[in-house]
Amino acid sequence: MKKIGILFGMEDTFPQAFIDRVNQKAEKGIMAEAVQIDKVVQNRLTEYAVIIDRISQDVPFYRAYLKNAALTGTAVINNPFWWSADDKFFNNALADQLGVPLPKTVILPSAKHPDDTSSKSFRNLVAPLDWEGIFDYVGFPAYMKPYAGGGWKNVYKLEDKEEFFRTHPETGQLVMMLQEEIVFEEYFRVYCLGGKAVKIMPYEPRNPHHLRYVVDGPPSSKKLLATVKDYTLRLCHGLGYDFNTVEFAVKDGIPYAIDFGNPAPDADVNSVGQENFEWVVEEAAKMAIAYAKAQNPGKMNLTWGTFMKDAVSSTKRF
Repeated sequence: MKKIGILFGMEDTFPQAFIDRVNQKAEKGIMAEAVQIDKVVQNRLTEYAVIIDRISQDVPFYRAYLKNAALTGTAVINNPFWWSADDKFFNNALADQLGVPLPKTVILPSAKHPDDTSSKSFRNLVAPLDWEGIFDYVGFPAYMKPYAGGGWKNVYKLEDKEEFFRTHPETGQLVMMLQEEIVFEEYFRVYCLGGKAVKIMPYEPRNPHHLRYVVDGPPSSKKLLATVKDYTLRLCHGLGYDFNTVEFAVKDGIPYAIDFGNPAPDADVNSVGQENFEWVVEEAAKMAIAYAKAQNPGKMNLTWGTFMKDAVSSTKRF
């Protein structure tokens, strides 16, 4: 029997619906349940062929458990090693190499020194920074947000450099990005599962959370939707995420990737709506079953993006 587990926290609707859907399919030798952990011993196999990870970004103990599980053969979705390594600024840089349009973006040192550091720790950092060059490149209005984060936490819209200098100290030890504002005519949030199943959802990020998924909006052009799908697949293949959402702001017919490293994306029926919820439950179940069938016990069964695979294949060995 191959077990599919889902590791989750405060979520209520998606995890149980996922478990029920997998089990309803009654695939021979495959069943799903909520992950149960009673002890974690180094290099010891877990009982799960596949684990869907929805919470380890907030619980370091779970991240360590998943890395150990992956080492011993569990197909963890998403790859816990890559998820521990990437950040939104790097993802932007990679997206630029992949030919996906992006807002102009720079990364900023934290306003407050990290704990256990002093001014001597920053002797390689020019002071003051070339603020005028940064502001000329990005322009105003601009958005300032953490280089590693999500959920629209600590996101600021800044109208000018005076507001920037008033606001940046409030961010403390957070490392922030300053990003060009894209004044959009259309906006999409796109699910991508297994690097192939794509669901494009009209989205209004300025609405309250439970009203952001637009149900009866005007139709978008087929050409635009095809481009959005192409860019979504490029990003998810490059990053190697099996379960992700990508957000695009469309200006003058060009979809700009705004946020595309969401390896535990919102899948609650109360926010995404019944139609989108049904789609993600079904596609997640099909993906997990396929991964369980392909899983090779005791071997590495993770998904690695083209960035990592290409980097490893070109690395010199001495």
